[in-house]
Amino acid sequence: MDHGSNQHFLSDITGALDWWRLAGVDCDYVDDPQDWLAPPEEELPPPSEWSIARAENEAKAAIAPENAKRIDIATLPATLEGFAPWWKAEPLLAPGSLETRIAPVGKAGAEVMVIVEAPEREDREGLLTGPHGQLLDAILASVGISREDAYLASALPRAMPAPDWAEARALGLGDVLTHHIGLVGPKRLFVLGGNVPALLGHESPQRAAVSRKFNHQGTSIPLLASWGLDSLLNRPRTKPVLWKAMLDWTAT
Repeated sequence: MDHGSNQHFLSDITGALDWWRLAGVDCDYVDDPQDWLAPPEEELPPPSEWSIARAENEAKAAIAPENAKRIDIATLPATLEGFAPWWKAEPLLAPGSLETRIAPVGKAGAEVMVIVEAPEREDREGLLTGPHGQLLDAILASVGISREDAYLASALPRAMPAPDWAEARALGLGDVLTHHIGLVGPKRLFVLGGNVPALLGHESPQRAAVSRKFNHQGTSIPLLASWGLDSLLNRPRTKPVLWKAMLDWTAT
């Protein structure tokens, strides 16, 4: 295309645009109706591991058979020495790889048995070895208890993004936890996480910490139920409530 042709082409384009502008058309138009008063749509982030796992749990719960398998209490270990190996091998306890399970640690007759919902995501060689474990050490130290004096356990054998606690109860994990406490025979119980008390037949704590009793086979053990370590870590204002409850708990 020569120079003269270019000039003629640009003149045609300019003329067409001027014609539409004179006609009052100076914007692009679409045929689809739009709600101009509606708030702008937020761009949703991609689904996280937690939301995906929660959706999978809900889907499984919707189609779960009524006769789902349940852990047979008669097969639970009779000794504390046999509990950790069973805990790492029993397939019904939790889905996923057995290699990612974390065993409880401690001795029978411990000053306190600490029960959390699940191991930390950072745990590899032992229970509560990350930030939650550091906070727990500080909490116990405030009332003169060291980690060596405690028995550390979890209600679930491995870290899970979104555990199905209804399924856990249906599988009999409450009975497993109660049996575990009986094998340890601790002087006190420190339960962390709102889902653990439900497994033991208690309501979840509405405050940062609540002092209770755990009754089992004729024994009564002072129990302190608190929010999970992640919640305590992110809410410094809970410290006074927890501290007062711990004083009552240790004085029992």
